[in-house]
Amino acid sequence: MNLSCQVLTILLSVLIGISSLSAQAQSQTARIKIDTERVIGEVHPHVFGNFAEHLGRCIYGGIFDEGSPLADADGFRKDVMEATRGLGVTLLRWPGGNFASGYNWKDGIGPRNQRSPRPDHAWGALESNRFGTDDFLRYCERLGVEPYLCINAGLGTIEEARQWVEYCNETRDTQWSRERRKNGREKPWGVKYWGLGNEIDGPWQLGHKNAEDYAKFALEAAKAMKRSDESIKLIASGSSNFRPGWDWIGWNRTVLERLKTEIDYISLHTYIGNRDNNFEKFLAVSRDIDHRIEVVEGLIKAAQSGRVNPQPIYIAFDEWNVWYRARGGTEFEIGRTGLEEIYNYEDALAMGMFLNSFFRHAHIVKMANLAQLVNVIAPIFTNKQGMYLQTIYFPLAEYAKQRGNQALDVLVQSPEYKPDNGRPLGYLDVSATHHANSRQVYLNVLNRSEKMDITAHVANAEGKLASTIEVWELNHPDLKATHTFGGDTKVRPATRTVNVSLAGNGFPYTFPKRSLTILKLRLQ
Repeated sequence: MNLSCQVLTILLSVLIGISSLSAQAQSQTARIKIDTERVIGEVHPHVFGNFAEHLGRCIYGGIFDEGSPLADADGFRKDVMEATRGLGVTLLRWPGGNFASGYNWKDGIGPRNQRSPRPDHAWGALESNRFGTDDFLRYCERLGVEPYLCINAGLGTIEEARQWVEYCNETRDTQWSRERRKNGREKPWGVKYWGLGNEIDGPWQLGHKNAEDYAKFALEAAKAMKRSDESIKLIASGSSNFRPGWDWIGWNRTVLERLKTEIDYISLHTYIGNRDNNFEKFLAVSRDIDHRIEVVEGLIKAAQSGRVNPQPIYIAFDEWNVWYRARGGTEFEIGRTGLEEIYNYEDALAMGMFLNSFFRHAHIVKMANLAQLVNVIAPIFTNKQGMYLQTIYFPLAEYAKQRGNQALDVLVQSPEYKPDNGRPLGYLDVSATHHANSRQVYLNVLNRSEKMDITAHVANAEGKLASTIEVWELNHPDLKATHTFGGDTKVRPATRTVNVSLAGNGFPYTFPKRSLTILKLRLQ
């Protein structure tokens, strides 16, 4: 063979190799196996909770907008209420957040015009107190959602916390039930869920405490609050930070050990962001979310070890979201941004990543609260003329349709990558739920590959699958696409019904690159 032929042969081999690698980059194969007997636990409705804090325009100009033609007689924005119902919210946490650690609930009751404004030392604003306890609870009642009140465990007292429970829930004729009746509410509000403070481990928090001091305060507050109403459910303030060097495990261990006989939940918080503009690394955070949940579950088991019939303790992931743009150095600088994060398409995909993790841990994560509801790091955004839905709204609303279903332990084999030079991670992030009465399985699949479509063989262990499936798909070519007023249709899900080719008890399905798909399967 002469030199020119050898060169041609080598060149042809290289081209074939490049072509093969290109084809491989375009599509990879995976395997997903569903077994309806492998139940993790119920997807509790309260996993679709939300959060409203006195911060920026969440309350004033968002939920509550006195004098607006878009508000009802109570000052509640009707368009926001309609959007909240569409979002599937089941539980609403209030009044904070950092705001709670400096808030006295007594400032926000009685006739509005007699309430005094107070400085908000959490975020650097002036709090008018025109929206308070009765206003919030009336709002929850109007929406049909469960209220969740967070006490002031920073600058507040145990007695103030006990009196707040009495004001809301007491049926007998007492000082604070009389005060409630005087303010127009004869029947008790019956608030069931109470948080024992917010992020008290954080040095930024008003009344910051170490783990031992917080546990002592929270234990006595829990005892006093239950003397007013023994039926309430209590959420302990878990560690709010997972940065290197932060002893979040030690904090949670101490809190659980001291409060294990009094609490029903321990809270976790996390916010994520794509600061270095690395899409695949951004959506690899599920690995950290899974890890934190599993470590805290282990701490709960350790605290309960050796006890006969210990009181169940669950995880309340009561602050979570994408948040990294609307930030500043100090809390006051952050407050001045209003935390008005504008979300894009990749942030919408992150909603599926979070919820997949919560579903995979449905036995222990029984509450979760997206932070927040409107304007402030929120799926709903308003101005005086109207509102629009941010990109993150749509996956939240769709996943909420699975509340009450049984989460399933799904077998997933997927092409892998190393997002941060650490251990490998599958490109397909998957959860599944089963609704037994309708014999429907929801398969939730996030393809976090930026460049590869992935074809998976989807199989069902037992029970014949129907060949017709319903598809919900969120897909957009621009990862940075956002919405605005009058333009919130750009990043919207597509729905369709397709017939699949069943082979045995499975079928192939191609999940597009950087997309979120929910397949609704029916077992015949």
